[in-house]
Amino acid sequence: MTTNLRLPGRPEELTLPALLARNAAEHGELPALSWREGEKWTTLTWSEVRRKAAVLAAGYASLGVERGDHVLLMMGNRPEHWLSDLALVHLGAVPVTVYGTSAPEQIAHIARHSRARLAVVEGARERERWEPLLADPGVPLERLVVAEAAEAGRHSTYGSLYAGGARLHRAEAFEKGWRESRPEDPLTVVYTSGTTGDPKGVRLTHRNIMLQAVRLDRHTELPEHAEHICYLPFAHIAERLLGIYLPLLRAAHVRLVADPAAVAAAVRELRPVQFFGVPRVWEKLAAGVRAVLSRLPEEQQRAIEDAGDVARARAGHRERGEEVPAALEAAYAEAKERVLDPLLGLAGLDRLVWTASATAPMPIDVVRFWAGWGITVMDAWGLTETSGVCTVNSPDGFRLGSVGRPIEGLELRLAEDGEILTRGATVFDGYLRADGTVESAADAEGWFATGDIGRLDADGFLWITDRKKELIITSTGKNVSPALVENTVKEHPLIGQALVHGDGRSYLVALLVLDPELAPAWAAARGIEATGTDGLAAHPAVLEEIGRAVAAANARLNRTEQIKRYKVLAEEWGPESGELTPSLKLRRRVVREKYGPLIEELYEASYEAP
Repeated sequence: MTTNLRLPGRPEELTLPALLARNAAEHGELPALSWREGEKWTTLTWSEVRRKAAVLAAGYASLGVERGDHVLLMMGNRPEHWLSDLALVHLGAVPVTVYGTSAPEQIAHIARHSRARLAVVEGARERERWEPLLADPGVPLERLVVAEAAEAGRHSTYGSLYAGGARLHRAEAFEKGWRESRPEDPLTVVYTSGTTGDPKGVRLTHRNIMLQAVRLDRHTELPEHAEHICYLPFAHIAERLLGIYLPLLRAAHVRLVADPAAVAAAVRELRPVQFFGVPRVWEKLAAGVRAVLSRLPEEQQRAIEDAGDVARARAGHRERGEEVPAALEAAYAEAKERVLDPLLGLAGLDRLVWTASATAPMPIDVVRFWAGWGITVMDAWGLTETSGVCTVNSPDGFRLGSVGRPIEGLELRLAEDGEILTRGATVFDGYLRADGTVESAADAEGWFATGDIGRLDADGFLWITDRKKELIITSTGKNVSPALVENTVKEHPLIGQALVHGDGRSYLVALLVLDPELAPAWAAARGIEATGTDGLAAHPAVLEEIGRAVAAANARLNRTEQIKRYKVLAEEWGPESGELTPSLKLRRRVVREKYGPLIEELYEASYEAP
């Protein structure tokens, strides 16, 4: 367990404001929140955070925000966002973060569905997307607050909101207000990212989240008050848990990184002891390391490979629950000191003691890659509807490639078709309806069907197979896991992303995207001259190597799972172009629609393989 800090009540009776009150009283001088202003970090202590939250609460109250109101937030990972979230909770209001990449129709849907009267947005770009909703009679939205004062125009500014709160703040009213919060009150509504349709509003209570935080904390071993690099969107339950709720529990230090693309630079600078990344982040980091390694002298590459073999052998003993042989432990210590840590230090990864991933299946080759550096990525699994985590690997029990075992207090079983069912106090009570009521998603016995397919091994570890709605059913009636096939072919360093298609067809086809970092390095090492990934995607030598990669993947797959035809693409998929969700999960429907004609070509008899 990370923290032995005093809890201001039993876990099932906690509220978020009670944790902030404890932190200000008992850890008031410790750093709580930091963000960059130019080249320097600005930091607030826990006592300062609580004072600012109190002032902001008065400011939001002056705008008419009341207990139970939903308030929409569309800002990046900046202090105005983090502090507003806390302030609104202290009022008894319900903060609802909206992804910054949301399309106008998604924003309108959430604004209408949540019945929010106030939205707090970052700047001009966001303001322009929200302003039309103020004139829409079907949307209850009445007012905008703009964080960047120079961009506010005719709307309220965050600065004026804070100034007004400073004038109106009364300590007695603030203390009385937050103490009215109850564990069963809603703490937030998180709208799902809409991979298969309109976002759904998941209402989570203080009790859901506080129990989740306490139980998850028991599975980690970190120094007290450890820093957390906060770079994923607050609209995602993972960052809400890791970047707001767990730091409140642990009295930890949150470092806000406003631009997700700057996270690698932040890691290099801060050398964190903990780091969470969705699978695509770990894939990108691995690709970057591999690209650097490919340019090293052969002798140094061999030394790194040998050190990696030692690290993986040690991880294997730990994975099996065995004591690591003394000779192997000594060899690992030497390899770590002489070979691994100096290189990891260049990337800021040499102090890591806890690393984790979640949200999508983690490619096993990526897990094994990091194990070769002495970094055991503790994969977890859960959903927004389960307050973030259902199962987790931990240092005292893990299986690489699995998503771990259920957290305390959570029941789990498999339906006949392999769908994972779960129930417990951390599972939400239902989806928000447009009239403000909640529609239960559990069956008569309280089991929630997650939509994920998996299997349990003899030791109780869960292995995720795929999403139920994403399973491919071929024309012959065979079920195929697209993630299994995609992760297998992606093990080749040239292939950064993949989509497999074959629903209702007699065979599978694939779209394969070149890795924008590794592909140029691979080509340069072989003296291949081509301009950018566009040129590489058409180069005969690259296509020949991709062909070998597909053949190697097919050799490990059964006949139904094999890729028969494919197309190599140069343009990487991302949230801005719509193929990935903001949490970097593949939007299969979007990719299939965008590349529909190309997919159809792959099924035409006249198609010529590359």
